[in-house]
Amino acid sequence: MLNKSEILKRLIEEYNVKTTKDVQEMLKDLFAGTIQEMLEAELDDHLGYDRYDNKNKSIANSRNGYRQKKVKSDFGEVQISIPRDRNGDFEPRVVRNYENDISGIEDQIIGMYSKGMSTRDISSHLKCIYGIDVSHTLVSKITDRVLPLAQEWQNRALDTIYPIVFMDAIHYKVRSEGRIINKAAYIAIGINLEGVKDVLGIWVGENESSKYWLKVLTDIKNRGVKDILIASVDGLVGFKDAIQAVFPSTEVQRCIVHQIRNTLNYVSYKHRKEFARDLKLVYTASTEDVALNELTLVEQKWDKQYAIALRSWRNNWDELSTYFKYPQEIRTLIYTTNSMESYNRLLRKVTKSKSVFPSDDALHKSLYLATMDISEKWTQKIRSWTQILAHLSIYFEDRITSINI
Repeated sequence: MLNKSEILKRLIEEYNVKTTKDVQEMLKDLFAGTIQEMLEAELDDHLGYDRYDNKNKSIANSRNGYRQKKVKSDFGEVQISIPRDRNGDFEPRVVRNYENDISGIEDQIIGMYSKGMSTRDISSHLKCIYGIDVSHTLVSKITDRVLPLAQEWQNRALDTIYPIVFMDAIHYKVRSEGRIINKAAYIAIGINLEGVKDVLGIWVGENESSKYWLKVLTDIKNRGVKDILIASVDGLVGFKDAIQAVFPSTEVQRCIVHQIRNTLNYVSYKHRKEFARDLKLVYTASTEDVALNELTLVEQKWDKQYAIALRSWRNNWDELSTYFKYPQEIRTLIYTTNSMESYNRLLRKVTKSKSVFPSDDALHKSLYLATMDISEKWTQKIRSWTQILAHLSIYFEDRITSINI
């Protein structure tokens, strides 16, 4: 029996291999030959006797020539001969009657699309690497096949309780009825009782508003969520009211980082560094009382120049100060929507090549595929989660117990 090295030497001699292109052509031919032999073996099994072995033939059915078929493969387009039987009931399994692509190219197309490549770039890449002509329109149709999966994912049942949920919207341009309009992708990321992050859903709708968030939260509730302990959100007007209309017991923490950015927008550049240093004493205070005292000192120092910048801190203190009642591990987790910001950055990285999406479905498809790619890496628990859950179980003992009964 020849070993692998001897087989390769014979193949190189037989195919007169001189270049890497010759290697590819050899592999293409061997691939087609292997598929051909597998088809012949399938028909032998179907008929119950080997080719040319008529002595053992025990049925009336027999071979009936071939039909030619071109299929796409990882080695480019190859032609194979599909054997037929006289009764016409032979259905090969290695290459199904309806299959024209046995390459896994469709999976590659969806994979490239999930990484942010445009349909035209994917089409060019396949032509360059595999020599396969796949139009950008066909690429789009292939990626459309994930839409039912995306819809199933969007409607899946959720956990009954999420200790922490982050909510935010990211904005895109979408073509609608011949016009390009701004759309918001509303996104919620939950941390479950095991301490693992999960994107609860992606809703494509009008520009961000508390009214649409009410719709999102109602959908979340209808999918099985009975309680959210803490929601970390941005400073959208009416957001807290929308949350508590659906989940009345949820504590709302407004993102401190968003609040700082919005505040500093009103501060002159020459004062910004000093102002930010003074403001830091407020949101890094050890207790709420200390924080309020530091806020008073900031107001006394800067109120004449930047009253508008500071007014929002007093007006929204209930939402800004929620985290002070918790230990540092929980504070660090909820005082900012960093988990959401990190996810949004990855989405923007994937979608940056698409300045305008042709439809809401195209946007949802792209975000869904990117999310599946991103969330594959979310296998680890949140740092210090055991300690965090222990604290939350004391703060929210009745709610966690009642949900888990």
